[in-house]
Amino acid sequence: MNWKVTYLPEALEDFRKLDGSQKLLVRKAIDKVSQNPLPENEGGHGKPLGYHQTLNLSGFLKIKLRGAGLRIVYQLIRQDGAMLLVITGAREDDEVYELAESRIKKHNL
Repeated sequence: MNWKVTYLPEALEDFRKLDGSQKLLVRKAIDKVSQNPLPENEGGHGKPLGYHQTLNLSGFLKIKLRGAGLRIVYQLIRQDGAMLLVITGAREDDEVYELAESRIKKHNL
């Protein structure tokens, strides 16, 4: 079963700014993960995020495309069978997660 994929407006803009090869990698990763976006400890593909130093991303998950330096942070909305993408980007770890946290606060997620 594929979960519905939705984007915060900022995450959609992030995706639009990627170059063609990056978009292809991100689409493939999202397609794969959307089949089972649950956390790894529940048998899914998502890697749980948590509280790290000054950032609190508890309850959110990530997809990490190491070779391309891309990160995707998402939230599961279990009752709707959806995954909400918070950020998609080719940024350094700290920058991606700091921006993700600010978007989470902005949208009261």
